[in-house]
Amino acid sequence: MGVNLIAARLFGETEFWFAMIKIFAILAMIATGIFMVLVDFKTPLGHASFNNIFHNFTLTPKGGYNFISAFPMDFFAFLGIEFISITVGEAKNPRTIIKKAVNETIMRILLFYICSLGIIMCIIPWTSLSASSSPFVQVFDLAGFPAAASVINFVVLTSAASSINSGIFSAGRHFYQIATEVDPDSLMGRTFGKISSNGVPAAAILLSAGCMLITPLLSLTATLASAFSFIVSVCCDMYLIVYSLAMVAHRRYRVSDDFLPDGFKMPFYKVTNTATIAFFVVIFISLFFIPQDAIAATGAICWTLLFGVVNWWHGRKTSQARSVE
Repeated sequence: MGVNLIAARLFGETEFWFAMIKIFAILAMIATGIFMVLVDFKTPLGHASFNNIFHNFTLTPKGGYNFISAFPMDFFAFLGIEFISITVGEAKNPRTIIKKAVNETIMRILLFYICSLGIIMCIIPWTSLSASSSPFVQVFDLAGFPAAASVINFVVLTSAASSINSGIFSAGRHFYQIATEVDPDSLMGRTFGKISSNGVPAAAILLSAGCMLITPLLSLTATLASAFSFIVSVCCDMYLIVYSLAMVAHRRYRVSDDFLPDGFKMPFYKVTNTATIAFFVVIFISLFFIPQDAIAATGAICWTLLFGVVNWWHGRKTSQARSVE
């Protein structure tokens, strides 16, 4: 919270170093894994080899239900990727910087997610991967680095700090934007629709950080694991709906008078936009196959409908007031 309140520049510097720690750990694991494969390193699980990825390959080894059940958690791992676009208001050259950042994000996902997973399965056959510890720790242990667990725990802590840092930045900006779109004389507009002397939406940041105080309360419960799963489900549900609405808004924008043809455009948007929405719908439907996620998914639908009705009623009331004026 303190980092976000001081200045956007300090937030960027902090994120840079947090990212460097994560990147170094991932690259170290990838380099270690490639070396083990090249020297045909022998482990208690067998020899390190690219063949381990495809040996005994089965698409759904634990059944179709477990395969579908993994979708929400996988999707949860990518929540917040739209954070790139939020920085557009504080970038010096957004037309160049944002385009570059979006394209590089795709390449980094291929490198840091897909490549690292491939290397892990080269060292540890996928049938032997344990869920009791980090795959990174397992790889380093097999390579002969017993202190790997402590190092990876440090990396995980910095990753968590980075996630909270970005979350406060994102939530604060979103809430500030909403506050600027209401009546400036209202309590919300006067309180949260202002920029501090440091050039940041301080009140919106403080509120966003305050909402995170629910976390230590959850940690006091005996059902922390189920509470975490429920929160993951709720986040996935709401993000799926928000992302889908964003894609619908994008389609409307492309055919509106506000469309800028020289901007950063989505290629073949009529097809790719529809395909993206269809993908989100499939993921959302998969939630109803999981009992603990079905409740959260139903709640997300109810919340969206309630929000839509309230928003429609407020818009209608505003239009009537303007007509009278």
